[in-house]
Amino acid sequence: MYNSAYVGAVTALASALWLTFGGFYVVRSGIARDETTRVGQILAAAPLPTRSYLLAKFLSNLLVLTSMLGVLAVTALLMQLARGENRSVNPVALIEPFLLLSLPLMALTAAAAIVFETVPPLRAGFGNIVWFVLALMISIGGQSGSAPLGGLGVHQVARSMNASVEAQRLQTGDGGFSLGLTKVTKPLGTFVWDGFDPSGGFVLGRLVLILLALAVALVPTLWFGRFDPARSAGSPFRARAEATETAAPSATEPLGTGPVEAPAFRWSTAPGELPRTEPTRAGALGRLFVGEVRILVQGISSWWWLVAGALTVAGFALPMDTVTGMLLPAVWLWPVLIWSRLGSQQVENGLEVLLGAYPAARRRLLAEWVSGLVLTAVTGVAPLVRMLAEGDGAGTAHWFGGLLFIPSLAMALGVVSRTHRVFQAIYLPLWYVLVNNVAALDFMGAVRVDGRPTGPSPLLIVVLSAAMLAVVFLVGAARRNVKG
Repeated sequence: MYNSAYVGAVTALASALWLTFGGFYVVRSGIARDETTRVGQILAAAPLPTRSYLLAKFLSNLLVLTSMLGVLAVTALLMQLARGENRSVNPVALIEPFLLLSLPLMALTAAAAIVFETVPPLRAGFGNIVWFVLALMISIGGQSGSAPLGGLGVHQVARSMNASVEAQRLQTGDGGFSLGLTKVTKPLGTFVWDGFDPSGGFVLGRLVLILLALAVALVPTLWFGRFDPARSAGSPFRARAEATETAAPSATEPLGTGPVEAPAFRWSTAPGELPRTEPTRAGALGRLFVGEVRILVQGISSWWWLVAGALTVAGFALPMDTVTGMLLPAVWLWPVLIWSRLGSQQVENGLEVLLGAYPAARRRLLAEWVSGLVLTAVTGVAPLVRMLAEGDGAGTAHWFGGLLFIPSLAMALGVVSRTHRVFQAIYLPLWYVLVNNVAALDFMGAVRVDGRPTGPSPLLIVVLSAAMLAVVFLVGAARRNVKG
């Protein structure tokens, strides 16, 4: 029965599950924003203890996530009223699950964002992947009855619901608990559940979880330099400070007192006959494509290429079923951090104004998309060759659908959101669902029955890719017109 207790509990559980994952990507940029906006330089000179700064960041992250919980609590109320099975609103039964089930997980997420931002290897895209794995472990392990400090709280809610069903002498089936979209073999019945009475031990465990999150948020005090170049080795502020000291005049030679020599100019030709550089138009589009590929893959370590090469070699050596079912998803996960640069790297690197002067904006966007297409093709070449050799026409068609889909998705999300995190936050769950054999979301042909792909038609994938590419051009043109 959709009463306040039930709607509040299931919405709170869903919030704890999804905001633990997605909320992290929303709040993890607070410290980085202080650094890029140079507020950190002011904070470095202020008499503010590092622990106070980290505590403030932790509380701000927690407030952002709590505001999301507040919106979802209102949504739960509206869902109860819209469903109309029980319009009697019990505010305590509605709000209590959010405080006991969701809020402690939000505190843990807020603290994790602080730690990830202060540990250099976890600041960028690699940290996003690490958190995705950790969030999966929390969401799966947290549903166990033996999960520490109550886990997600699923076990407590399910046990209380089963007790309520048994008390009403209703058929309980296998006693399982499912949250979200569930396939059933027969129509479901309803039962009345008035909420669960948390034990003192469970409440204490949730309080301990919040205090633990607070302690985790303050752990970086041991190494975080609070933007002070003298304490933060490897910080860009330290590099700037050293460069400034090198370029600054010495103390024994005040500014403006030394001799100044005017630069000497010498004409190579007579005045009025200056040499001219003729523009080279032939092959401009090709050079643009090559340049975008070089920009996309710049800074990639040799270790990354070694792993990519090893995956390619494995694609030629492993059995065909392994190649299509396991290796193909693996090779099209490995470049996720590079794909996420598409559409957003010019904004995140402060080059948007400079590139805004480029006369052919659509051509540049197309070249950037082609660079992602090239990377996708190179990393997935081994499965393609194997499918062509085996005469797997259906698998080849799905491969080309994935080839178009991945860079189109990355470009669309990058151009619209102007950040690399959105693609990482969407592609990783999409890939995870795919490798768990959900054929409806298989865009690369990895989910197979009797050796044939069972996912959506490659034509549908191509249409979706074209639609996302159209969004890229429309948004790019709209922003260009606004700035013009």
